[in-house]
Amino acid sequence: MGKIILDLCGGTGAWSKPYLEAGYDVQNITLPDYDVRTYKVPENVYGILAGPPCTIFSKARPMISRDRNFAGAMTIVEACLKIIWAARISGSLQFWALENPATGYSRQFLGHPCFVFQPVEFGDPWTKMTALWGYFHRPRKIHPVKKIRRIGSGYPQKVNQFKDSTRRSITPANFAKAFFKANP
Repeated sequence: MGKIILDLCGGTGAWSKPYLEAGYDVQNITLPDYDVRTYKVPENVYGILAGPPCTIFSKARPMISRDRNFAGAMTIVEACLKIIWAARISGSLQFWALENPATGYSRQFLGHPCFVFQPVEFGDPWTKMTALWGYFHRPRKIHPVKKIRRIGSGYPQKVNQFKDSTRRSITPANFAKAFFKANP
């Protein structure tokens, strides 16, 4: 068995794809097959990538704060953190990262992120300010590309089948590769 990487709320598995391609034992813990709120942490987890849904925390969501179900959304974040804590206590965890929008309400619950990036800083030609909280080596940013397009354009047909909010949540491929390189 290889090094275990948990991809919590991993959706398409885009963030963990470089680990999977390198032969790691990647476990994508995402609905409908797995629920982070009831997931039992295996032994010897090497790394954790967490991408809890951000729609409630996004300031782009067209509703006022009192209509947001922060308590419900935080149950997912709390479940991700409990998994991280359990893996860390076991002594095998080498890194973990939790991703959410940099300009969203997540900061009010998690504090200041330790890393903020735009996909364009890794060579993906669009912008979406993203924050990471956790314990990891920072991926190295490259010079941005000149052409920036709105998120959602230029995706392969397989990705275009998703609605815009799902498409926006997919981890940029170049960032995923850079994160893997910094945290092998």
